[in-house]
Amino acid sequence: MKRHRLGQHYLVDEGVALRMVEYAGINRNERVLEIGTGRGAVTRLLVRKGAPLLAYEIDSENFKETVKMLDGTEADVRLGDAFAERPTFDVLVASLPYAESSTFVRWLCTMKFDRAVVMLQRDFVKKLTAPPGSRDYRGVSALAQIAFGIRVLERVGSEAFSPRPRVGSVVIAIVPRHRLSEREASRIISLFTLRRRQVDSALAELGMGGPGHGQRRVFSLGPEEVFELCRG
Repeated sequence: MKRHRLGQHYLVDEGVALRMVEYAGINRNERVLEIGTGRGAVTRLLVRKGAPLLAYEIDSENFKETVKMLDGTEADVRLGDAFAERPTFDVLVASLPYAESSTFVRWLCTMKFDRAVVMLQRDFVKKLTAPPGSRDYRGVSALAQIAFGIRVLERVGSEAFSPRPRVGSVVIAIVPRHRLSEREASRIISLFTLRRRQVDSALAELGMGGPGHGQRRVFSLGPEEVFELCRG
């Protein structure tokens, strides 16, 4: 599948790429993962850090160009979907296709890692950090807030990409809080498909837990409350 069909806009601003790599604070003995090399703006800078680099690219043309660019280095570049794999890594750096953002969060919450620096669509980051009870608070919000600590590092304008997107982007730092199982992640997402239902009714329909939440609605539950209901 071509990456532009996934909503990919290639990062071309070298200053933004450099800052993303510097935010990651990579040491030479750390294992680095990049998801989506694109045209190599971030990849070439990661290689210069001298740490073991594993990079995934789903577009065959971009993959070939990346392999050519990294010829003579020890970087491991693979053609494929990182979200279908479970690679071992300490630090993740990525500028992700907008359409893959939810998939990324669900995948990352089940992975063991130390930190990540990621470029995402601004509206999606707003959803990730939305407080309970708000319009933007969804399953992916609860999932992210349970699994991660998230910090906004900088906003990035459309001029940093080619072609220019119609929306803004944000670079965020992610550190793990709770590593979730696939089952726990699925339960959280399932619960929020019933986000406007009363909690007890939603739990009964999903076969999860018992009564005791009064008139509260699913979307009013804080991340830790959601975690207690869906863990195990």
